[in-house]
Amino acid sequence: MAANWVTAKVIENQKLTDRHYSLIFDAELMPFQAGQFARLQIEAKNNKGELEKFANPYSLINTPDEKYAEVYFNTVPDGKVSNGLAALKAGDTLEIAQPCVGFFVLSQVPKDIKNLWMLSTGTGIGPFLSMLKTAEAWQRFDQVILVHAVPHANELCYAELIEQFKSEHPEQFNFIPIVSREDKEATLRGRIPALLSDGQLEKQANLKLSKDNSHVMLCGNSGMLKDTKAVLKDQFKMDRHLNHKPGHVSAEQYY
Repeated sequence: MAANWVTAKVIENQKLTDRHYSLIFDAELMPFQAGQFARLQIEAKNNKGELEKFANPYSLINTPDEKYAEVYFNTVPDGKVSNGLAALKAGDTLEIAQPCVGFFVLSQVPKDIKNLWMLSTGTGIGPFLSMLKTAEAWQRFDQVILVHAVPHANELCYAELIEQFKSEHPEQFNFIPIVSREDKEATLRGRIPALLSDGQLEKQANLKLSKDNSHVMLCGNSGMLKDTKAVLKDQFKMDRHLNHKPGHVSAEQYY
């Protein structure tokens, strides 16, 4: 299906850190699944100083039932789209491609899985937040482990929403924050692959990771995805999940 660009109106653009933003906007979205993404398009000057349209994909944090759409993103040096989005104010407009697309969704997780591990870096936590706001996540799995790894503690955004998950599902939900570049109380320090390899993630979750009853979803930077897949394959004998070949690991690269 060809993409159709629709106009979106900015409701709020909240700066969460010096480079992280929550952009909330109103748009007529076609039906979609939590975890899917859409391309956002803005107009900016190209290298010749001429106005041109630029677009990048972003996962939606909102669920299909919420009134407004939301994306969580970070700016990058010379990033036309990310810096353009950061400059938007309430009442401004942008364009969003419809329909939303992607297979990084709970419906793609094999049936009869008891424990769902969600491992993320940076803004890669976005699609997981969308999934966890749905009833499906809590109806299907006995245990849900959300891991969020960031360089600095102030980048552990959406703490209030995560606390809500804890409060509503205290017996099912376990959140494990990781900070790699500073010591922070109540967090692990390091990288996801290493903490998985040496057993610290399992110890913190108080749960064994097993291919017999677990599925792992990975979302974040390419280095984390590559190294974590290797650990899952070598130590846990967990293979990539494909439509034609069911496995134990699903992944989506963010940057």
